[in-house]
Amino acid sequence: MIGYLQHSRFRREAILKLGAACLLASGLSGPVHANDAPVKLVVPFPPGGSTDIASRIIQPKLSELLGRTVIVENKPGAATQIASQYVARSKPDGNTLLVSFDSHAINPIVRPDLPYDTFKDFRGIAFALRFPLVIAASPATPGNNLKAFLQAAREQPGKFSYASTGAGSLNHLGIEDLKRRAKVDILHVPFGGGGPAVQAVLSNVVNFTTLSYAALKAHIASGAVKPLAVTGTKRLADLPDTPTVEESGFPGYEAYSWIGIFAPAGTPEDTAKTLTQAFQKALSDKEVEAKLMDLGFEVVAEDGASADRYAREQFQRWDTFVKETGLSLKN
Repeated sequence: MIGYLQHSRFRREAILKLGAACLLASGLSGPVHANDAPVKLVVPFPPGGSTDIASRIIQPKLSELLGRTVIVENKPGAATQIASQYVARSKPDGNTLLVSFDSHAINPIVRPDLPYDTFKDFRGIAFALRFPLVIAASPATPGNNLKAFLQAAREQPGKFSYASTGAGSLNHLGIEDLKRRAKVDILHVPFGGGGPAVQAVLSNVVNFTTLSYAALKAHIASGAVKPLAVTGTKRLADLPDTPTVEESGFPGYEAYSWIGIFAPAGTPEDTAKTLTQAFQKALSDKEVEAKLMDLGFEVVAEDGASADRYAREQFQRWDTFVKETGLSLKN
């Protein structure tokens, strides 16, 4: 009996040592196998949007690194509030993560009565990606670049319109910032998401919209829409002839959507560290990075503190803009 117990103890110790060696070999630290529950990446939009596409590209590598099942769970609705509230109220064990969008930082401006506190109920895990938007117009809209279109808009004030994914969204605030700088009168028409916004352009209900290159790539390739400008600080590799907004005559202009990973506040430090390392390694994988860059994403792969800091910076930028302009945020 004593021999059996000693054998069992030695066997357990050997297994633990092997597990520790595997963990070190993977470059991760912390309790990766703390439980067998899947890690849920909660996406606050329907399948097919930028956050969903990026999550599904990262998912397989993340699962491999963590040694656990990782699933993407779509929880759309209420301008990302449903998903955010769900994660904020989840057990802080690292199993439920929010794949945030730029609305994470903007929602407190638009909706001061949120059922959660954006800056107290979450802790950053990773600042994963950022990406510029593409201003894309219907073929019937005058001008083949932003400068030419804005000239037409000045000559015919109030004639043209654009679709956003909702009042207070980045593609609303970014265009309103552009309108202020360009001194043009263009009608804002809010829609319930990127899909309806694109459809409004394709149907000539509005003249243009501003979305990620990932969401517009197929329509640009088919000629169904034409790119007028890119809102980032440099041109996209796939659109070398499409200037930035800054190049179109607006120094200092930039507007980036971004994707951050957040866990419920109270998630233990060692768990958060393990997740951060896994996301950074997944995003730095050459195959993953190539797929993301092909869709216009810029891989950031910074830590949770960077995600928290960037969210606050974006909140402060757009909160100041809304207060200075008195912009209406009603749909």
